Amino acid sequence: LGIHALLVVIVTFSPVPAATQSENDVTGEDLYPPLWDLAPGNLLDFPVKDNKIVINAWNYQDRLGVYKSLLSASAKYFDAFGPHNSGNILWGLPLQHGWQFRTGRLADPSGVTSCGYENGEPLCQSVRSWWSCMNYYLAIIPFLGAVEAGLFGQLPYEIEILPPEEQKDDFCYSVKDCWSRMPKLMDDWKAFFEYLLSTEHKAVSSASLSSFKLDDALGLMWKAHTSSIAYALPVFHDRLKYLSDPEANFGEDWADAVDFIAATHFKTDLPTTNNFQAFLPQRMLVEGDVLPSISDFSPEQNKVLVSLRVLHKVNKITGGLLLKIWQKAMSTEAGRRIGRELIESLPSS
Repeated sequence: LGIHALLVVIVTFSPVPAATQSENDVTGEDLYPPLWDLAPGNLLDFPVKDNKIVINAWNYQDRLGVYKSLLSASAKYFDAFGPHNSGNILWGLPLQHGWQFRTGRLADPSGVTSCGYENGEPLCQSVRSWWSCMNYYLAIIPFLGAVEAGLFGQLPYEIEILPPEEQKDDFCYSVKDCWSRMPKLMDDWKAFFEYLLSTEHKAVSSASLSSFKLDDALGLMWKAHTSSIAYALPVFHDRLKYLSDPEANFGEDWADAVDFIAATHFKTDLPTTNNFQAFLPQRMLVEGDVLPSISDFSPEQNKVLVSLRVLHKVNKITGGLLLKIWQKAMSTEAGRRIGRELIESLPSS
């Protein structure tokens, strides 16, 4: 109960009025990431060269196509959790990426190139963007882990990921390359997809997917997710220098908060992720943005930013003890349910 009380204090830190939920309901085209319909729908929609499927991970549409392929190939495992694949817990990844694209976080923050800007190369993802680089480890690594696990069956071609124009050593580009350089990350993502595949073999028919436990799947997915972030954070720390102080702080706060969210096995399906993302800042933070009173942000967006800042600071001051206590409290399904309810109520507390 102590951790419950502490988090209630954190989420109520900024006494701002809450709007009604109906104002933030996501409907229509906003349900999906920008340009979702234009992204490649499966792996054979990507160009093939020298017997290799070639994916340009520094093009927003290509990276979106990687996510689309993952969602399509894993759809049958989530039939029981929502119509039209809406219950697929992989939705959190492309929706986050779509939010990054829509809010300008994938463009070159140094201003040296036109990468990511509407009057330049709008679909370009900058290797100087902290968000874009961090996301690589939540797009390409999961994807290659899925390939290795066999999610796509026996592919007729190898996969080749094109490198960026600079900082090439910060990334890996094929199943073999990634396995040799970051085996734990690949193993964590492979384990998640192998769990999905194992349920198919156990189920006699689609009606008997009792072998599929959503909480277990979420646990494996979040373990891989946090591993990716933990690995990428020190690698891309230098990219934070291109951002304003408020935006850099927000990035670090957000990365830290993922550990707390992960411990609850937060459900990252289509409706839940969309409702949660409505409270994230809809533009880059700039110098002069002062919490909790950024005038063009909603009260909920201000509150979420303050809550993330306080959570990060308290966890840092306690040397990570806050996270350890929280993770212990989330070690049971009942505890995780309370944790999820706390997180979902955060903006309107």
